[in-house]
Amino acid sequence: MYKYQVYMDNIVVLGAGSGGAMTANILRRKLDRDEAHVTIVDKSTKHFYQPSFYLVPFGYLDPDQSRDVRDIMHSDVEFVHDAVAGVDPDAQTVELEETDDLEYDYLVVATGHRLAPDATPGMVEAWEGPDHVYPFYHYEAALEMKEGLEEFDGGTFVVTQPNTPIKCPGAPLKMTMLADDYFRRRGIRDDVEVIMTRNAEHHFGVQPYREKLYELWDERDIQFEANFSVEEIDPDAGVIHAADGREIDYDFYAPVSPQFGQEAITENSPLTEGDDENDGQYVTIDQYTLQHTEYDDVFALGDCENAPHSKTAAAARKEAHIVSKNLVSAMNDEPLRAEYSGYAACPLLTEKGKAMMAEFDYEDSISAPVNSKLNWILDVNILPSVYWDAWMRGYDPLP
Repeated sequence: MYKYQVYMDNIVVLGAGSGGAMTANILRRKLDRDEAHVTIVDKSTKHFYQPSFYLVPFGYLDPDQSRDVRDIMHSDVEFVHDAVAGVDPDAQTVELEETDDLEYDYLVVATGHRLAPDATPGMVEAWEGPDHVYPFYHYEAALEMKEGLEEFDGGTFVVTQPNTPIKCPGAPLKMTMLADDYFRRRGIRDDVEVIMTRNAEHHFGVQPYREKLYELWDERDIQFEANFSVEEIDPDAGVIHAADGREIDYDFYAPVSPQFGQEAITENSPLTEGDDENDGQYVTIDQYTLQHTEYDDVFALGDCENAPHSKTAAAARKEAHIVSKNLVSAMNDEPLRAEYSGYAACPLLTEKGKAMMAEFDYEDSISAPVNSKLNWILDVNILPSVYWDAWMRGYDPLP
């Protein structure tokens, strides 16, 4: 068993995605070297800018939107390239697949979502087949989709969502609207039927943005199929089957893969126990302090936890500062005074050159539903640089 002996506290961060990378870097900047050693663990050496996955297919961002994890981490954060196999919070240990277990004094869980296309019968076969099926939450599929769109000359274009919670719930809407606009710009929109489904009453959950989106979709003849639960995909027939017997034929299909918690956390730790609503998929935390409900030395943020917020990088950005402040307070035996408001933001790209910024928290919406060029510039031209050069490095130049 391996333990640091020369530091007051050993902090281990699981996951080098948006939430984990930000938190590790913020903690490293907050704490002196003799106060804590910060370690971050991830099975991948690549950190992807995931908002690019719905922009790359249309040529709005260059395909290579990734960085080496070691290049975005503070030089004093230790990176362990390994997969997490389990967590024993009673023993304060993290089991790794290839290397020695890690002991911790404080643990930050930021393991994100696990994409599971195999959870929908027929999705993997459809993706691997010769037809136009691209589950674009996967980087490889987003790259493949660009060529597929260039070849597509008409038919039924469909975007579906799974019955599970998903990261960036606005991404399917953005994919749908950008595709509609793309077909118009190519002059083939009259030859394309554009459909999006969701297993809910509405395509977007928060007002007043939902009402504005309905207006735009009605004007552009984008169809929304409500309460559509994808049960199976038949790639040979090109048909999507719903649980209630409805069917949708497709010629070009962009499904969102089902998403779950990471198995190392959900199956090999007690951190997800005690929450019937999420069926044991998410780390159970206090929605304000982001501290675990049972283990005071464990915090969690981002897509892997059960706070009732939208799972976006903008939410993780706010949570990273709350976790960092409260973890330092815990180290100093002080009350946890920092509270997360539930803030999330979703730039809803409605067409090339225009976007609507949806901002909301636990209580209400924050921004007005303004569809503008400025919002497009902010999301496509400014935020990628801010993401890499500020947020990921533990700085926060925007309020």
